[in-house]
Amino acid sequence: MWRNTRMVVLCAISAALYAAVLVPFKVVPLIPGVTELRPANAIPIVCSFLFGPAAGWGSAIGNMIGDFFGGVGPGDVFGFVANLFYGYLPYKVWNVIAGRQSPVARLPGAIAIYVASCLAASVLCADIVGWGDNLLGLRPFSILGNVIVFNNMASALVLSPLILSAVYPRVARGRMLYTDVMPEFTERRWSVRALGLAILVVGEGGAWLMGNLVSTGYWTPGFLSAAMTQPPYDKAIAIVVSPFILLAVFGVGLM
Repeated sequence: MWRNTRMVVLCAISAALYAAVLVPFKVVPLIPGVTELRPANAIPIVCSFLFGPAAGWGSAIGNMIGDFFGGVGPGDVFGFVANLFYGYLPYKVWNVIAGRQSPVARLPGAIAIYVASCLAASVLCADIVGWGDNLLGLRPFSILGNVIVFNNMASALVLSPLILSAVYPRVARGRMLYTDVMPEFTERRWSVRALGLAILVVGEGGAWLMGNLVSTGYWTPGFLSAAMTQPPYDKAIAIVVSPFILLAVFGVGLM
């Protein structure tokens, strides 16, 4: 996409929209210094269905801009990567399951696929931020891994459908969808993409489950030494969750 001028412009638009809605809500923190009330999380979902890969990079850059207004720290690196996947995955998951069907179709099957697409993006975003902040010894995975999923899904289910239903048909008529702007875009074979989706689900689901179990102390990995299984469990999280994160990222690469 970086060789396509219009896709770069759409990336800038996505980033600007995301940052513009993020910044005013920095004064309503859910976890001080980490995350806040984020109705802006609806923007990457909408832009993903409209602008494809441009939305992924726009989400990452827009989140970075927003972080400058709430205090920058080492955990923001993980926030950048997490938001890259948050803006990138919805259209990818949708294309694997629903193909070229419109995301604003009000059929039960389309709604279920939309929810699954948003959930896949939200869980991987939460996994990466929770895992990263836990590695840095900042906050436990069990807090971030659940608050971020809830925050993302609340916006994705309440606000994003309203915006998409109003904007998507107009953008499609104006031939500004990513498939129109970047006609050279081609997908891998469906079988490869479906395998990637399956690997993604196993990886991100395993990361979320293991991260919560270890972080809350409900499960103590027997193969780790006693020194590694004491709060704040940063070493245990690194050993147990990291392989699942890598597996999820590999799955995204196949998609």
